[in-house]
Amino acid sequence: MTQTLSFEDLLALIEDRSAALRDSVAGSPDLDVRVPSCPDWSLRELVEHVIEVHRFWAAAVAAGPSEKPPAVAPDATGSDDALPTDLLARSAAATEELIVALRAAGSAVGCWTWWGDSDVVENSGSVARHQVQEAAVHAFDAQLATGTPLPVPAVVALDGIAEFIGVSHGTAGPWPHAPARIGLHASEGESWLLDLTESGSRLVTDDGRDADAALHGSASELLLTLHGRLPLDPARAEGDRPTLQNFLTWPDLS
Repeated sequence: MTQTLSFEDLLALIEDRSAALRDSVAGSPDLDVRVPSCPDWSLRELVEHVIEVHRFWAAAVAAGPSEKPPAVAPDATGSDDALPTDLLARSAAATEELIVALRAAGSAVGCWTWWGDSDVVENSGSVARHQVQEAAVHAFDAQLATGTPLPVPAVVALDGIAEFIGVSHGTAGPWPHAPARIGLHASEGESWLLDLTESGSRLVTDDGRDADAALHGSASELLLTLHGRLPLDPARAEGDRPTLQNFLTWPDLS
């Protein structure tokens, strides 16, 4: 998985997408509104989740190389009836905690991650890259809940597709269906070609063989479809539909 953004770029994008989430929540009159893309969560619970995520990965990076995830104490300041300003202040503090930990570590300090079975290196740089995507997708969740969905910025989405392939596909295990080739084609000009076999998912170069199915769209549309935030749009699908549906539901994102 080729790194396309600098470490400082990644830190800036974590801050930017986390701020986008908070901006959306700040404009909502109801923190208990359900999040359509995460129906088990209210908007308040979505923010609490992101707070927990940022604090967890800050601790993981600060702990350095480890075979076990860090033990993180619950946020004692949290409350179900927190005022919106209190909730958003805690979110901003958690984001800052993550950024401080990442900046102190630099881009190459080993740490525990959950993607040890993939080819993605387990270090602070990979954590930063993944946290850009987590913040971006959850910012979209918040925007969707407040009726203000916006595309994921192209620079984030393009890197996010490659990151998703490396981490989510890299830990998904064997492809449980007939071997297939899938193409992902972003309108920004980038494409990814994947061979799916009992060995898992593998990025390949174009050797002239047609893909069994393909998905077209903006980088934002592709990324959000991969993450299950947008449904499969027939107008953007090409080839064998069942194979494409299997592809989109294959990695367990729960």
